[in-house]
Amino acid sequence: MSWTESTSDDATTEWERSDGHANIRMRRRHDGSFTVRFDRLFQAPEGQFYQRETAQTEEAARAIIAAWQTEFDVE
Repeated sequence: MSWTESTSDDATTEWERSDGHANIRMRRRHDGSFTVRFDRLFQAPEGQFYQRETAQTEEAARAIIAAWQTEFDVE
């Protein structure tokens, strides 16, 4: 599957999995760090799951996102 990126404002970027059952959000925090969270819906075939991490840089946050997109992708 693929992930579609959308940006809602200057601080938040979101990726949605093509089946619509999971998304990843990156948000810039007030201190300049980034919160990244993965949210898979209850209705997803593989079940509900939520994970959240904080990264000090955007580069580190995007590395987390890339890893999650690979790990949580479905065929």
